[in-house]
Amino acid sequence: MEQNVFFLPHEGLRLAELAEFLGAELVNSDHADVIVRSVAPINRARAGDICYILSRRSRDELATCEASAVICDKALADLVPQHLPVMLSSNPHAAFAMAGGLFYPAALRPVAFSGESEIAPSAVIDPSAKLEKGVIVEPMAVIGAHAEIGEGTRIGAQSIIGPNVKIGRDCSIAAGASILCALLGNGVIIHNGARIGQDGFGYAPGPRGMIKIVQIGRVIIQDNVEIGANTTIDRGAMDDTVIGEGTKIDNQVQIGHNVQIGRHCAIVAQVGIAGSAKIGNGVQIGGQVGIKGHVTIGDGVQIAAQSGIMTDLAAGGQYGGTPARPLNDYLRDVAQQMSKTKLRGKKPGGEQND
Repeated sequence: MEQNVFFLPHEGLRLAELAEFLGAELVNSDHADVIVRSVAPINRARAGDICYILSRRSRDELATCEASAVICDKALADLVPQHLPVMLSSNPHAAFAMAGGLFYPAALRPVAFSGESEIAPSAVIDPSAKLEKGVIVEPMAVIGAHAEIGEGTRIGAQSIIGPNVKIGRDCSIAAGASILCALLGNGVIIHNGARIGQDGFGYAPGPRGMIKIVQIGRVIIQDNVEIGANTTIDRGAMDDTVIGEGTKIDNQVQIGHNVQIGRHCAIVAQVGIAGSAKIGNGVQIGGQVGIKGHVTIGDGVQIAAQSGIMTDLAAGGQYGGTPARPLNDYLRDVAQQMSKTKLRGKKPGGEQND
């Protein structure tokens, strides 16, 4: 990592300045002028790096840590060796994330594939499209008729913006993405290869096979949503598919038609959400979860990875398993099953079967 040419270290910031930016407390003012330039995990942090700890399990790594500062909660400050500057925060994880964004702002957005500062000559833009000042369009991108794109937005190489699509200000549309039948708010990030607004999967069985049901709805993506690489979001059938403000969606997620997702949700890779499911605000969904169509998931629900959601889930609960049930029940079931498996593997005399 010492020769990372993709994201170069920051020119440097005094710990006193960084603490002020993070809203953290620098324990010893003698360390105010120590310079930090980068972030690193605790096990390989060196001079110029800042790291963080969340539990006492980091004790051994701290003993050999060479970082220029450690962010931690007040309750863990006694673990940090005296030679390491300490920065206290009530939320070390968030503070570390903020520090990373300060040192590497370019890494917060998809990487630009060209140095374009305006519109590439090879971009294809319909004359009726409206682009505000400061819009950047990279090579081979296509922007359809009557599309509207706000100031400060970057359209990546070979991406497709369909007719009548509206994209707000300060958005990043990465290379190879396609956006059709969609309205995007401000500050939206769409990563490479994402597919937004294609028709949903809808068919009616007929005497001669499956009859396609028209999908004439839209995709509404509110402000500050981030959508990962190769994720697909289908447009609504006759209503809209909606992604709420501040929601973050990982790579390779499938969201079906008419799905409604609330504000500030987190959805991890390979989740599949079937049509017309409704997901509340602040919901966290682990990887490879499958969600049945037309179910409702309440606000603040947390769902363990690889769970199958077949029925509505009440707000505020933690759930796991297939079919999903309260997480404690699921973990107890797993423990009982493992115990039975071990018992079946033993011979009558207590010896293990081969």
